Amino acid sequence: MKLIKRIIQNIFAHLDMPLFLIVMALMGIGLMTIYSATSSDGFWKLDKQLINIAASTAVMLLVARTPPQTLMRFAVPLYVIGVVLLLGVALFGIVVNGSRRWISLGLMRIQPSEIMKIAMPLMLAWYFHKHESMLRARHFAIATAILLVPIIFVLKQPDLGTSLLIGAGGFFVIFFAGLPWKIMLGLGAAAGAAMPFAWNMLHDYQRRRVLTLLDPTSDPLGAGYHIIQSTIAIGSGGGLGKGYLNGTQTHLEFIPEKHTDFIFAVFSEEWGLLGNGILLILFTLLIGRGLMIAAAAPTMFSRLLAAALTLVFFIYAFVNMGMVSGILPVVGVPLPFISYGGTALLTLMLGVGILMSIHTHRMLVKK
Repeated sequence: MKLIKRIIQNIFAHLDMPLFLIVMALMGIGLMTIYSATSSDGFWKLDKQLINIAASTAVMLLVARTPPQTLMRFAVPLYVIGVVLLLGVALFGIVVNGSRRWISLGLMRIQPSEIMKIAMPLMLAWYFHKHESMLRARHFAIATAILLVPIIFVLKQPDLGTSLLIGAGGFFVIFFAGLPWKIMLGLGAAAGAAMPFAWNMLHDYQRRRVLTLLDPTSDPLGAGYHIIQSTIAIGSGGGLGKGYLNGTQTHLEFIPEKHTDFIFAVFSEEWGLLGNGILLILFTLLIGRGLMIAAAAPTMFSRLLAAALTLVFFIYAFVNMGMVSGILPVVGVPLPFISYGGTALLTLMLGVGILMSIHTHRMLVKK
């Protein structure tokens, strides 16, 4: 018993317990909601998600014990491997539902764009840390080029949601590194001027999503179906919700992708405005705790990485809730720590592990 107690104490030593407990609470809510969304199919999705959580938590604990200096050594190799794999996807990738996002590695297939969600902020944080004492405009230009290479590959797959998350992670690193406001305003103006050209470059289904956002009733049984049904579910939840396992939109199979991208609609229908308020408080605590870790980080690499990863969590939650509520186009972004799925959860828990690593390193330095 003493040995087991010592092992447990060693595993959880120096972990940021507030962050750990917030993440566990969110994944607990996710398990409850996944079961409600898939109860008609039995327990197999719940069982699989439990395995996903166990594996992701083990990886998170391992990364949490890894010093940030060691993580920094993986920045360049991981980025290069990710770009090479994205090139492999473009040349030899597997097409699923009209998108070329996967590549086969013999016994398994992987989605390289998921690697870039972590590799991008790692790479840019390493780059700015390396040039910390002599940052000039050219360094920001090079960082932008580093960011654009994988985004272009991912947009060609096409995968707008993942490219948005990769771009957000990279932009936040560049922003916190000290990107001048004049350049930001100039880029904003250029982006606005390029909107007509960007519209023409969008795929037909992506244009339909934007138009459907403006008027979902224009195609109620087609492109507008997802938004219409999800907003009905959210609105029908009212203030206190219909109760756990009592969501009619959910159990009568009106909500599409109800255990993945649209799981927020399931939760909202059953728990109402009160439940949504609690969920928003948990996400706010998560983001606040991550920013506190970033503010206390001892090096530029740690500060940039922690801040960027934390705000990526915010983008995940904001975009998912926005698209399910009908205020943003549907882009296929899961609700962090809530939605069913192993790959996205592993990426998120890697991010949590890195935040834990930065916190652990700071605590050890203090000692």
